[in-house]
Amino acid sequence: MKHLKACWRLLRLALHMLKGLWIVALRFPTLPPDRQQALVQVWSRELLAHAGIGLAIRGQEPVGGPVMLVSNHLSWLDIPVLHAARYCRFVSKSDVQGWPLIGALATAAGTLYIERSSRRDAMRMVHAMREALDQGEVLAVFPEGTTGNGRELQPFHANLLQAAVAADAPVQPVGLRFVDQATGATSHVASYIGDETLVGSIWRTLCAPPIEAIVHFGMPEQAQGRDRRVWAQHLHRTVDTLRRG
Repeated sequence: MKHLKACWRLLRLALHMLKGLWIVALRFPTLPPDRQQALVQVWSRELLAHAGIGLAIRGQEPVGGPVMLVSNHLSWLDIPVLHAARYCRFVSKSDVQGWPLIGALATAAGTLYIERSSRRDAMRMVHAMREALDQGEVLAVFPEGTTGNGRELQPFHANLLQAAVAADAPVQPVGLRFVDQATGATSHVASYIGDETLVGSIWRTLCAPPIEAIVHFGMPEQAQGRDRRVWAQHLHRTVDTLRRG
């Protein structure tokens, strides 16, 4: 019965991905940016529903930009979860752009791609992010650089914070957590770490008892004269507190 339900959820997810491609190909070209962003948020909420995942928002999401969201990173679900809570443009590793289906959807949602191993590309990305912040956009980064195990928060890389420093834009810390809907206990079924495959992580998530994604928005803050490394250390402590609830 458990696997049958998971198969049904997987089918619904696949159809929803195809629906997303249809929206991107046929509807996006005729819509202004604000309508595109609204569709991304609605599509993301529907994706969570098809996967049997609830959503709880704590704190106050940003009404508008410029602002950079800084969040911990747990799962392949983090991007749709944050999109469902508040549309934002993500900064993601460049190989996501080539992923079947997911890459096309990520690109349509406004994702900025970075080659993490290239110092020159990091400088290019900081410049692109500053331009986006200067234009009043909402950006989102995962400063851990990769998914963690959800038990301990990995160190934050400070490089991309330079965009907020240069644009004098606020940064808003965000804590993500997944919990079992029945018990409220922290759940790690949606984790995606190490050598695990994306397919394996998705299948485990769909087979598990229903979970809820909690998005906890902290208070926006300015650099206030701190350099990016000092600011990153402070944000690390804040996000760690938010993700623990």
